Amino acid sequence: MRAWPLLLVLVVTCSTRRKDVFPAEAPDAPQDASRDASRDASRGSAVRAGAELKRTGDEIIVCGRLFHTGARVVTWMDASGFDAYRPHRWRDPSQTAARDREGANRYGTRRRGLPVEIAEPVHRRGWKLKELQKVVSQVVVHYDAAGTAAQCFKVLHDVRGLSAHFLLDVDGTIYQTLDLKERAWHAGTANDRSVGIEIAQIGAYRDLETLGRWYAIRQGRAALTLPKWVSRGALPDHLYRPARQQPVRGRVHGVEYVQYDYTDAQYEALARLLATLARVFPNAPLDAPRTADGAVATRVIDDPLGFAGVLGHYHLTTGKVDPGPALDWPRLLQRAKAIR
Repeated sequence: MRAWPLLLVLVVTCSTRRKDVFPAEAPDAPQDASRDASRDASRGSAVRAGAELKRTGDEIIVCGRLFHTGARVVTWMDASGFDAYRPHRWRDPSQTAARDREGANRYGTRRRGLPVEIAEPVHRRGWKLKELQKVVSQVVVHYDAAGTAAQCFKVLHDVRGLSAHFLLDVDGTIYQTLDLKERAWHAGTANDRSVGIEIAQIGAYRDLETLGRWYAIRQGRAALTLPKWVSRGALPDHLYRPARQQPVRGRVHGVEYVQYDYTDAQYEALARLLATLARVFPNAPLDAPRTADGAVATRVIDDPLGFAGVLGHYHLTTGKVDPGPALDWPRLLQRAKAIR
């Protein structure tokens, strides 16, 4: 009979140790700020009811959870953000549907074609990160042909009735318009399993005529000169210069185009965003479609929906040439891998 107290102690001790050996999530799994805060509270730290938990300003939102990027991020919930959830037009709040669509929404859900083991719980209570990680395997990079993030949102939301998860402005500010659990409308059949990024840039053309209206020599070097009709949003009034001073020529789908490069700030912010997405979504690695000699392809690839990684819009359809010949893929991917 005297052995019972000892047995009880041993059972409790083993139970406690088992929790330590088998944590609820793997140690290297991404953790959000709210979960860390609750754990601190359980350890007796001074967390007061009603205390504000402030973001640092570099977080993206995935299934309601926050993930640091190291770049400036403005979300749809911020005062200067772009909200793709809103049913009315950004510049004309009295109207709901975009001019080119009858419906009010500019996004959908990622529920099409899901396996039963994911579809049923998602339909019942919404997405969990571990489920979304099984679905998302692509990041599609676009240029917006609008010049600024504000102008891009105006065209996408008010005119075309489309959306992208992220808008990357000329100064490197990342605008997130939707939680990544949503299906943004940016890349046709790839929307179900991709994250969409629109980079603010006027784009690539067959000649220099259009570029001449958007770029000029300022203080001896090429600089972006925004037309007066372009919406700037919160973009500061600075000189924004392409990373390479001369226009870049290259072939997309076998046709030659010319384009100015993106800004250094855009390259750095995009690399940080891609590195973050690669960690959040392990099935979307930091690589792009390659040719036989190892160069990044600039045409539609075989089985584009079967590729896992980072794509340009031109990898998906012959009707698009973005992100154009100027995007420096080696620079972008090498930097993203270094950050990751």
